[in-house]
Amino acid sequence: MTSSMTKLEKQIAFILELDRLKDVLRQTTLTVAGNRQENSAEHSWHLAVMSTVLAEYATDAVDVSRVAAMLLVHDVVEIDAGDTFAYDAAGYEDKEEREHKAAERLFGMLPKEQGEELRAAWDEFEECVTPEARYANALDRMQPLLLNSKSGGGSWRTHRVTREQVLRRMEPIRLWTPGLWPVVLEIVDDASVRGWLA
Repeated sequence: MTSSMTKLEKQIAFILELDRLKDVLRQTTLTVAGNRQENSAEHSWHLAVMSTVLAEYATDAVDVSRVAAMLLVHDVVEIDAGDTFAYDAAGYEDKEEREHKAAERLFGMLPKEQGEELRAAWDEFEECVTPEARYANALDRMQPLLLNSKSGGGSWRTHRVTREQVLRRMEPIRLWTPGLWPVVLEIVDDASVRGWLA
């Protein structure tokens, strides 16, 4: 991208680049469409809607519009970095490095102020310090749990994920949206009984 591009040309280029997120497949399967894998764009949209619907369960009062904006950009970096499966220890070894490099390129496509604003939302999600970021991170854990519970164990069965791994992964829900924790326990208990968790 050249510096001679107009503001609008940069914005359009970024928007078109985002279309590539639809090609990034996650390990989680959909509850419909014959077990097709969810893509990262679908995941981000789903989370943004969840942030509005479940806002009353956030431990602290949150600015839902900020949470939704954060969730809409939190996985944009996967265009370059790919999706790292939640239970892939090896994938996490260089995840941060891959994603930071991707964030530089992708948010750098936008006009400076706008790129910095979206990058700040992405950084906020990653740092997980503000009430909005904590709520967003809890939802990011909850959504795949819901899909796995309604798709016959989905990626849990495929990757032989254990009950203990799931409960560790869900810890942000217990901490930051405790009103949703009973749902987590019910789903994990049911998955254990059904043999979906190793």
